[in-house]
Amino acid sequence: MAVAEPQNTTRRRTPRVDAIRNREAIVEAAAEVLAEQGAAVDVREIARRSGVGMGTLYRHFPKKEDLVHTVLRQDFVKWAESARQAAIDAEDPWAALTTFYQQALTGYARHRAIMENFALTWLVPDLEGIHQLRLVIEQLCARAGAKGLLRPGVTTDDLLLLLVSLGHAVQITDECRPQMWNRLLCISLDGLRADHREPLPADTTPHMMRAAAATPAAGR
Repeated sequence: MAVAEPQNTTRRRTPRVDAIRNREAIVEAAAEVLAEQGAAVDVREIARRSGVGMGTLYRHFPKKEDLVHTVLRQDFVKWAESARQAAIDAEDPWAALTTFYQQALTGYARHRAIMENFALTWLVPDLEGIHQLRLVIEQLCARAGAKGLLRPGVTTDDLLLLLVSLGHAVQITDECRPQMWNRLLCISLDGLRADHREPLPADTTPHMMRAAAATPAAGR
């Protein structure tokens, strides 16, 4: 005869309300601190702002890297979605492309940890972030190309790598020369216009590497 499972088993397995609240407070505080100070922040500052003890913080996130990854994934997705929505709201294809870059780089400049880690996503894609950006850029590229606004030969990879490159410009200039990246953005976008007919250099990246960069990892 089957033995009924004790009723309190479900209760034991269900996270307590205060535990859920503490975890949310830790993630919220970490998001603020990482945006302000970057990934090198002391976790004691995160615990202080969240109003929990260090023991509670480590119960939820045994390693600092776990907390940083959780927050960066969450904030990266929000950042990508904000840029995507701004592009959707712009009806003109060129305005959509311009707005996307302005929105993305403005948000990037406000979040130090994303600024520090964004370039890494080119080599180690987070599919809830970089893949989402790739899909947005594909749409922007297709819209501008269909209207004959985009320079022949420009690809999604070109536009995505341009975002990474401009991100580096934000990182090295934003404190000493704020908004200088806007000048570089204007110069870069001008180079993407269809009236520049000169052939672009060939992409020498091996085909398998291009396919790996564009394809979600298995099991993710």
